[in-house]
Amino acid sequence: MKYYVVIPAHNEAGFIQKTLQSLVDQSLLPEKVIVVNDHSTDDTEQLIDQFAQEHTIINKLNTASSEAHMPGSKVVNAFNKGLEQLDENYDFIVKLDADIILPKNYFRKVAEVFAKDPSIGIAGGFAYEEDQHGNWLLNHPMHKDHIRGAFKAYTKETFKAIKGLRCAMGWDTLDELLARYQGYRIQSIESLKVKHLRPTGKSYNKKARLLQGKAMYTMGYGFVLTFIASIKMALMNKRPKVVLDNLSGYFKAKNDHVPLIVSKEEAEFIRAYRWKNIKGQLGLS
Repeated sequence: MKYYVVIPAHNEAGFIQKTLQSLVDQSLLPEKVIVVNDHSTDDTEQLIDQFAQEHTIINKLNTASSEAHMPGSKVVNAFNKGLEQLDENYDFIVKLDADIILPKNYFRKVAEVFAKDPSIGIAGGFAYEEDQHGNWLLNHPMHKDHIRGAFKAYTKETFKAIKGLRCAMGWDTLDELLARYQGYRIQSIESLKVKHLRPTGKSYNKKARLLQGKAMYTMGYGFVLTFIASIKMALMNKRPKVVLDNLSGYFKAKNDHVPLIVSKEEAEFIRAYRWKNIKGQLGLS
């Protein structure tokens, strides 16, 4: 199977060499790689250039957004600019972060999963992060069928059906919900262990948490689901203030009449799917 990779990169000089090396070491190489250098002020661009000179599949695209490392819109905007450089002659497309190390068989295994079952629309491995003792430990949400946004692969049919990635906080949850709405399944591959070099959430701040609440509003969660999801986030991150920040973002979006980023039918599906999962976890289904 043929695949393309887009890598948004903002000040990733400390990591991007390892990411690109793991990419060119793949047993199934990508046809094209677009590395979007998004307003980097360190040596990121020079490191991309070094790899581009040695590997013809790697191409650099310079763009300028903002210096702030904000989850959501910044990374998706950079991804979409990279996507504009590509044609549609691929079987699956990959959004990759610039701070990970992939196992050598990563994309060969993803390709095998897609080829074996056309109902699978999104696939990927599991993230591992290094602790203070040098041990690589699993860092994954409680739901094992979720693929981390740092290394997601989409079949072309699925990517078109969900109309690409939405420029909003929570895009890597919304994409899976919309894929399910379109009848596709999500497949996590536990044997694919991805090393994540920058621990999740290190650069997140209060503004990011307010955006999280806004995202829940624009995805059509409604207040009760937003409240429940915020409590879960607060417990997982051991930060009680997450609840207040999320709800503040939610109600600000509601009071400002911010439009939803999903259709009425998609929002209804998302709420029904979320409630079904909650009931299942409580043993009520």
